[in-house]
Amino acid sequence: MRTHKQYIHLFFLILVMVVAPSINAQDTYQRNTSADVQNYVFALRLSDESNKIKGEAEITVAFKNGVNPFALDLIAQSVNYGMDVSGVFEGDTPANYSYEGNKIKIAPGPSEEKTRTYRVLYEGIPERGLVIDTTKFGQRSFFGDNWPNLARHWLPSVDHPYDKASVEFRITAPAHYDVVATGEKIEESNLGNGLKLTSYKEPAPVAMKVVTIGVTKFASKLLDEVYDIPVSAWVYPENRLEGFSDYGVATKVLKYFIDNIGPYSYAKLANMQAKTQWGGLENAGTIAYFENSVTGKNEVEGLIAHEVAHQWFGNSASEKDWNHVWLSEGFATYFAILYQESVYGNEKRKEELELDRKQIIDYYLQHPAPIVDPTITDPMKVLSVNTYQKGGWVLNMLRHKLGDETFWKGIRTYYKAFQNSNAISADFQKIMEEVSGEDLETFFQQWLFTKGHPELKWDWSYNKRKLQINIAQLQKHHIFKFPLEIGVIKDGKITTYTTEIDTAVKKHTIKMDSKPDKVILDPESWLLFEEKND
Repeated sequence: MRTHKQYIHLFFLILVMVVAPSINAQDTYQRNTSADVQNYVFALRLSDESNKIKGEAEITVAFKNGVNPFALDLIAQSVNYGMDVSGVFEGDTPANYSYEGNKIKIAPGPSEEKTRTYRVLYEGIPERGLVIDTTKFGQRSFFGDNWPNLARHWLPSVDHPYDKASVEFRITAPAHYDVVATGEKIEESNLGNGLKLTSYKEPAPVAMKVVTIGVTKFASKLLDEVYDIPVSAWVYPENRLEGFSDYGVATKVLKYFIDNIGPYSYAKLANMQAKTQWGGLENAGTIAYFENSVTGKNEVEGLIAHEVAHQWFGNSASEKDWNHVWLSEGFATYFAILYQESVYGNEKRKEELELDRKQIIDYYLQHPAPIVDPTITDPMKVLSVNTYQKGGWVLNMLRHKLGDETFWKGIRTYYKAFQNSNAISADFQKIMEEVSGEDLETFFQQWLFTKGHPELKWDWSYNKRKLQINIAQLQKHHIFKFPLEIGVIKDGKITTYTTEIDTAVKKHTIKMDSKPDKVILDPESWLLFEEKND
């Protein structure tokens, strides 16, 4: 996803989401030891009379290592906000449970049955997660906005991406509302008394961070079908034509990623104008874009590419621990660039990476930390220039190191291995090593788990048909090892040479018949570094 601040600053690019192995990660979420949620059914009743919601959640759990107590997240009522639980049932029998510390702790009844269904009855006013507000045009609206762990404000669930499940929403609301939600629409029924029931069902397992509903007055349009996947736009009626136009590019983006990465996991791809705290939120199959993304000027292609890329990376292949969120945000950042490169050419890739390079350098001055940072314990703090732009730059450098063919083969292999599942950085490294036949330990250690980047001071001189280039790494904490391309320009023509840097100081000599007009480092934007020649 992207924040408004990040979105605006980089003109629809990404500005904004541990030492290996993950044993040292600081993802402190207490996981259930045995219970694995298989499916959620959330029946919700929404009203115009108040912001209180009434819910009945049906949760199917498979017990893997014995039938043990387990917990669901749900923010309890406190003053004006939170949920009050009126009952928990195992099948039709009242369950043995407690509700404290914003956790519903359930002790399963005596039985040998390994798969069981629980029902939670609750109601209250959500403070976050479900945004109940008015649109910029003054229409009342309800939008799910769960990332990273806000589903617990309105949905009893395992609110962490490690436990993914299929989901169904059954929304009962005043009949004048249009409803879109995660999954395929399976029912829309008028119930009388001014109420309408709308149900959506997503069979693919999804994390709670990316399930959503959108309930307001919508204009909706089927934009196209891509390999039998319906692509639609859900926008406010007041800017209907502009929204249909702006979101139309999603069909091209979807086709690019299917063709280059692998199968799309979800029932549909809806693009929804919404009230969201983010510039875009990659909800599985039902992406939310901030309200002012609709202008009719077709300027949100980069934003759409980023959020659609998340359908593969972050949604389907999800980080197992929050500290590895670059597997979501860094991937979406770079794959949005790859899409734009495919449309506009290599200069577009370089342009976007140079914008990101500046952000990375500026950010490091204030936040000298690695991409995978074990000191972060709050999921809301894992998003940064490191996990977005620097993560994207890591993929750019890996692509150049391995070559396009091997890089794409590795990406497809990684996605196939972890589609609808979870991974950490070591999993990605292992697959890229297997596909390439290369030892990538140094590469991943220095770019993911070591703070900073090469800070290079350099100069060149020409004498006796030799071009002498002197390069020094100025950063003190680590000597980076990397290939450095040197562009030598003569009479408007550039010739590129490569030298391997593995020491603090490196001298590189090139034999030349005449003095060059200019020498530049990294002419094709393949290396993340900071030039320190001032």
